[in-house]
Amino acid sequence: MYSIGDKIVYPMHGAGVIESIEEREFLGGKQDYYVLKMPVGDMRVMIPTGNVVGIGIREIIHSEEIEKVLKILREQTVNVTTNWNKRYRENMVKIKSGSIYEVADVVRSLMLREKGKGLSTGERKMLNSAKQILISELVLAKDADQLDIELIIDECVHCLDE
Repeated sequence: MYSIGDKIVYPMHGAGVIESIEEREFLGGKQDYYVLKMPVGDMRVMIPTGNVVGIGIREIIHSEEIEKVLKILREQTVNVTTNWNKRYRENMVKIKSGSIYEVADVVRSLMLREKGKGLSTGERKMLNSAKQILISELVLAKDADQLDIELIIDECVHCLDE
């Protein structure tokens, strides 16, 4: 389905480049795995090739779609659910969806909430994870440096103060 060099998104982990396809023995059987090199954190992840659809693996967005992501980050609306538990579950569903637009929504709403009311430890961890997922895909889609992407995200959300 995918080839070496393809840029793909692994929901809940972020985007990466397929570095190799390797056969490994697992539970007495052999299986092929994509070895994904992640641009953020410089880690490698192995994904069973037979599970790609079930896991929700997809190609990264095209460069033309970057502006749509940035527009979401600039939106004023925030998730108004006051119940921490419900808000956390809703945000987790969005992150697990694998959609960069849903992840951008989570990043924006949590960054705004952090500036206003502050975040619980769980939401702060969620923000960090969602931000890393978002950054990893934008780094590959824009062919940019991680720090540049972090600055762009921060600028988009912080411009809402003005």
